[in-house]
Amino acid sequence: MVALCLLLLGASKTAPMVDFRKGINYALTPIQTALMDSTRSVTSVFSTITQIEQLRQENEALQTRVQQLLEEEQRVESVRIQNEQLTTLLGVKSSLDYDTSAATVIGRQSSPEERIIVIDRGANDGIVEGDPVLGGEGALVGAITEVDPTSSICTLLTDTRSVVIGLIESSRASGEVHGRLTSILSMTNIPSTETLAVGDRVVTAGIDIGADISSPFPPGLLIGNVVEVESLASAIVQSALIDPAADMEKLEYVLVITNFERPTVPSPGASTSPSITPQPSGNAEPGASHSPSPTP
Repeated sequence: MVALCLLLLGASKTAPMVDFRKGINYALTPIQTALMDSTRSVTSVFSTITQIEQLRQENEALQTRVQQLLEEEQRVESVRIQNEQLTTLLGVKSSLDYDTSAATVIGRQSSPEERIIVIDRGANDGIVEGDPVLGGEGALVGAITEVDPTSSICTLLTDTRSVVIGLIESSRASGEVHGRLTSILSMTNIPSTETLAVGDRVVTAGIDIGADISSPFPPGLLIGNVVEVESLASAIVQSALIDPAADMEKLEYVLVITNFERPTVPSPGASTSPSITPQPSGNAEPGASHSPSPTP
C-alpha cells in the first residue's frame, strides 16, 4: 500500500503534489550531490592508482631498455677496440721478416715474485721456449719460457728474471735491460762516455751477452724510451730508466716470432776460418790420396 501510494503521488500532476515533489527534490539535492562527489572521488582514486601502476611499469620498461642500450654500447665499444688491436697486430705481422703466430692472452700472473702471461698457443702451433713475444705495436714484451701442447707461458720484460741487451738508437750504446716488477725497466752497464738523453729510443741489440750465450732476440725490436738518466761523474758506467713501449698490464693479443734462428757463438779459441774440403780431380783414382804435393 505504501509503495502504491508513493507511485500515485509521483504520478499525480496536481499543484500540491508538484510543489511537494519540488520540496523533496530540493531537500535531497545536497545528499545526492555529496553521494555523487563521493563516487567521483572513489573513481578518481582508483583511476589515479591505475595510472601510477602504468607509469611504474613504463618506467621499469624504460630503465630495462636503457640498461640494454648501455650494455650494447659497451659490447660495440669492446668489439671496436678488439678490431683496432687485431688490425694493428696484423700490420705488425706483415711488416716483420719472421714467421709469427698470433695469440690471445688467457691468463696473467702479477705477484711480488714474477710477471708472466699465459697465451693460447703452444707446441702444436710451433711455439718453442725462447721465442720472442711482441705486443700490438710491435714492441718486445718478453719471451716464451714454458710450453704445453696448446698453451705457453711468456715471462715479461718487467719480470726480475728478464735480461735483454738493449741499444740506444741515437748513440748506439748498449746496456743490460732488467725487469723491476714495476712498469719501468732499468738499463745498466752503459759506458759513461756515451751520451744519453730523456726520450732516446731503446731497441734490442741482438748481440752476444757473454758466457757463450747468444742474444735470444732479433736486433731492432723496440723496447721503450729513456725517461731518466742516472750517472755519477766518477763512475765508469751509467744507467737509465726505460718506459716500455708496450703496456704489460693490458696485453690482450700478442705475436710470437717462431722462426728466429739464434746465431751460434763460437767457443773461445776456436778457429773462425771456414773449413775447406778438397774436391777430387776428374782423373783421380778411387782411394787415391788428395793431399796437396809439398811445394819445393
